[in-house]
Amino acid sequence: VFLGNGPSGICLSYLLSGNIPYFKRDSLHPHPILQRKLEEAPDTSILDQDLEYLSEGLEGRSHSPVALLFDTLQRPDTDFGGTAESVLTWWHETDRAIPHLVLGRNAPGGAWHSIEGSMVTLSRGEWMGLPDLPFKDWLKQKRRGLRNNRATAEDIAQYYQHYVVRKGLQKNFRCGTVVTSVRKVSAESTSSHAQKDLQENSDSLWNFNEKSMEVFQVDGFFKTVKGDKEPFSIYAENVVLATGTYDSPTWLGVKGENLSYVHHQLSALEEAVKNNSVGIMSDPVLIVGAGLTAADAILFAHHCNIPVIHVFRRRVTDPGLIFNQLPKMMYPEYHKVHQMMKEQSAACAGPYECYVSLPEHHVLSFGKDKKCIFQDKNGYQKVYKISMAFVLTGSNPNLSFLPNNGIDLAMDSDQPVNPKRNPIDVDPFTYECTQEKGLYALGPLAGDNFVRFVQGGALAVASSLFKKANKNPP
Repeated sequence: VFLGNGPSGICLSYLLSGNIPYFKRDSLHPHPILQRKLEEAPDTSILDQDLEYLSEGLEGRSHSPVALLFDTLQRPDTDFGGTAESVLTWWHETDRAIPHLVLGRNAPGGAWHSIEGSMVTLSRGEWMGLPDLPFKDWLKQKRRGLRNNRATAEDIAQYYQHYVVRKGLQKNFRCGTVVTSVRKVSAESTSSHAQKDLQENSDSLWNFNEKSMEVFQVDGFFKTVKGDKEPFSIYAENVVLATGTYDSPTWLGVKGENLSYVHHQLSALEEAVKNNSVGIMSDPVLIVGAGLTAADAILFAHHCNIPVIHVFRRRVTDPGLIFNQLPKMMYPEYHKVHQMMKEQSAACAGPYECYVSLPEHHVLSFGKDKKCIFQDKNGYQKVYKISMAFVLTGSNPNLSFLPNNGIDLAMDSDQPVNPKRNPIDVDPFTYECTQEKGLYALGPLAGDNFVRFVQGGALAVASSLFKKANKNPP
C-alpha cells in the first residue's frame, strides 16, 4: 500500500506493475565508468543489479546516489544543457508485477492539483517527466511549447493524470481517500476473513510465512460522491509513505497569528484579489519569507499593483538564499524579486513602487487593528498598518496517522520530520526506514525535494520489494 499519489507514488506504481528497465543495447552513456558497468550485465535489468555499485562515483544536484543514477540513465547530460536520449529501454513483464494500492486524497498528481495552475515550475519542464513518456513529447501533442524551458503547474498536474491512464495504472489508484492510522499488528489479530482473503491471494505482497507474522493495518475512509465517509481497513506487509510535504504550512508562533487577516497559503492572496478585498488602494499586504512561494506571492501582488511589505530574516547576500543559487538567465522573474529585495529596503527608497523590503527583520506580533510590529537585528522595532498578512515560510508533512507523528522514524528522533532539516532516516539503496522494517519513505519525506530526483527512490523501493517477493530472475 502506498500513501500518496504524487510523482513518487505514480513512478513506483509503474515499476511494480511489471515495467522493468534495461540498458538499451548500443547506447552510449557520456559517463565512461557507468557505461562500462552497464555493459557488464546488459541482459540483467537495472532493478536486479547492485544499485550501490552502479551509482558509486556519480555526482550531481542530489545527495541520494540512487536518485543520481536513475536521473542520469533517463537524462544523461541534462545538467550540461544536453538532450541525449535515455539509455534505458522498458520491458513489460507481467509475471513480475506486484499487486499494490495507491491511496491519495486528490486525483493522481498529488499536491500539483493544489498549486495555482498558471504558476511556472522552478525545474525545467523535461525534469518533471516520469519514466518512458517524455514530458515534452506530451506537451507537443497539446501543441504547446515550453516557456523558457519551464512548464506551468496545470500542465504538470494534467500530465501526471494522463500518465496514469496512458500506462494503464488506474486499477491501482484509489482517489478521495484519507488515511487516519498506520500501525503494526500481529497477523493473528487480523479478522479471520481478511486472513482467508490474504491466504487465497498468496501471490501478492503478503506471503504469510512464519517469519513475517507482523503486518501493517492501514485505516481510513473514502469520500463518496455524496460526501459521505466510508471507512476501510487494509492489511499489508509493506507500506510506502509518499505523502509529500504540502500538508501543514509553517507558523511563526507569534501573538495574533490566528487572526482572520493572517494567512499561510498563497491561494488566499489569489482569492482576495478575485473578491476585490485587496487592490491598488489598500493598505499593503505583508509577505513573510524568502523562499520561492514568497517570491511567487510578490510577483502576483506586483502584477496586480497591490502594495507589498516584505519581511525576511536573512541577509540579501546570504548564500543560503535560494535566489543566490538560481541562474539569472533561466529564472528572470525570481532574479527580479531578488533585485527588488536588494534595492528597495525601507532604509532607502528605490525604483520599485509599491514594494518595501525589510531584510534581517522578524515579526513580533499581529494586532487586532491590523498593525504589525517588526524587529530588526539590532532590536529596533517598526510598526506598519497592513490589510492582510501571508506567512510563506515553508510547510511540514502531516504524519498524524503514524504513532507519535512519525518522529521516531526521523534522523533526529527528538524533532518533528522536516524534508530539509530532519527527513525520515532511510537506507539509501532501498529507502526502507531504518527504524521500521516494511515501512518505506519516498520523496520529500526522505529528503528528495525535486520531482527529477524522487524517481530514484521509487527505483530503490521497487528493487527491494522485488527481492522480498522473490520475483527476481535467477
